[in-house]
Amino acid sequence: MVLEACVENINEALLAESLGANRIELCDYLRVGGTTPSAGTIAIARKLLQIPIMVLIRPRGGSFIYSSNEIEIMKQDIRICKDIGVNGVVLGVLTKEKTVDIELLHKLTTLARPLEITFHKAIDETEDILHEFKKLMECDIDRTLTSGGEKTAFLGKHIINEMVKISNGKIKIIAAGKIIKTDLPKIMKIIHTKDFHGKKIVGNLTKRFK
Repeated sequence: MVLEACVENINEALLAESLGANRIELCDYLRVGGTTPSAGTIAIARKLLQIPIMVLIRPRGGSFIYSSNEIEIMKQDIRICKDIGVNGVVLGVLTKEKTVDIELLHKLTTLARPLEITFHKAIDETEDILHEFKKLMECDIDRTLTSGGEKTAFLGKHIINEMVKISNGKIKIIAAGKIIKTDLPKIMKIIHTKDFHGKKIVGNLTKRFK
């Protein structure tokens, strides 16, 4: 089982590691769904953490449809992540029709390799999650983060399990959506993946730094 903690600063990252997180998704501004953290934050996390670090590549909150300038920012942030030497990046890009932007995704994944690649919850914004996931199956990614199109992983469990079935191990499915440490035993019985993600997946990380 892999517990991926979603954090937005170095203190939360270190605390998550000490509480048993197996992997970190490093972000900033989670109140808008997360944006790319500073290069300094990424570098110090790489220096101090012993567990894998995945960095969110997202220049702003809001939709997952990006302008040409925003795409260039994403590319530069990917280059920074490669230079610093983190384990991977987390990204998601959609078209105006709310489908996965396969062309742009290919450009970004080509640039990002050999880093690991997770396609994030942008998949939950699509009109037909399973159809779009089948398209992702043909792309060069390692994981997909999803709540099955619902507000919580519990509510989206049927779609998540169908994604696990479709993937058949080719792409790892990370279940996300209000999963907290105390709910894990129940969630693990009903969602058939071994990867789980959340802000409180190993406990409350924010209250200790207020």
